[in-house]
This record gives sequence, C-alpha cells and structure tokens, in this order.
Amino acid sequence: MKFNVLLAALAFSIAPMTGAALADDKSTVQKFYDFLSNPTSAAHADAMIAATAENWESIGDYSGKVKTRDAFVGQIGGFGKLIPDMNWAVEEMIQAGDRVVVRGRATGTPKGPMFGVDGKGKGFDIMSIDIHTVQDGKIVRTYHVEDWAGALRQLKAE
Repeated sequence: MKFNVLLAALAFSIAPMTGAALADDKSTVQKFYDFLSNPTSAAHADAMIAATAENWESIGDYSGKVKTRDAFVGQIGGFGKLIPDMNWAVEEMIQAGDRVVVRGRATGTPKGPMFGVDGKGKGFDIMSIDIHTVQDGKIVRTYHVEDWAGALRQLKAE
C-alpha cells in the first residue's frame, strides 16, 4: 500500500515538470513554421537555425537523400521570393516523447511558374504532415510530406 502511495506521489510531482518540457519542445518546433511563413525574414531564419541542430536532417522521401539545414534555409528563401504571401499555419501539434507531429496548412500565390506550372495568379491551399524529433531543445530530424501535387492541380485548374 505504501508503495502505491509513493508511486502516485511521484507521478504527481513529475507531471508538472513533464508538461513544461513538452511546451518548450512545441515552442521550438513553432519557430520552424514561423520561418516557413516568413521565408525572406533574416530574423525568422536565424530563429529557425537556432531551433535546429547543426546536423539537422530534412527527410522528404525514401530516396536516401537528406537535405541539410543550410540547403533547406536556401530553398525556403527561394520559395519566399516566388511565393511572397506564403503562410504555413500549424493546424494541430501533438507531442509524444521526443517527437512532435504537426498537421500544417500551406497557402500562397506564386508570382511565376512553380514546378513548371504558371498558375497565372492562382493560389494553392495544401496539407502537410511533419514529424520532428527534438533532443536537448533542438530539432535534430524532420520527416515531412506536403501535397505539392495538389498545389499544382489547383494552379492548373481552369
């Protein structure tokens, strides 16, 4: 009986500390999306860089190719020039252990051809799913999938 009481007391004393750690990880991950929504902002790029490990990996398919943090920041900066109104809203964020899963919504209106498609002023609205691994307060790996095919269908629509 004493063991059960001790176990319950320990669980209640640890719960507030665990909640704080989870909130911090979500705040760290939010900086990633703040950059996606402000891709030409040096301040947002710096905050995203500070939130990710130096050896952060972006994994978007099973090709075995991994995008580095510097390559990712450069690519997103280019997207910002092409899609100045890009917004990447966090629709849902769930944490389990060192993983933070985000259901996101990306919207924007390209100012020219995107992936070879000229939308002639049309915009897109797509879903993304990302799984971030956070260790020691930094994102170390991100698996991601975005509905770019859906974006192209919307840009091609009559």
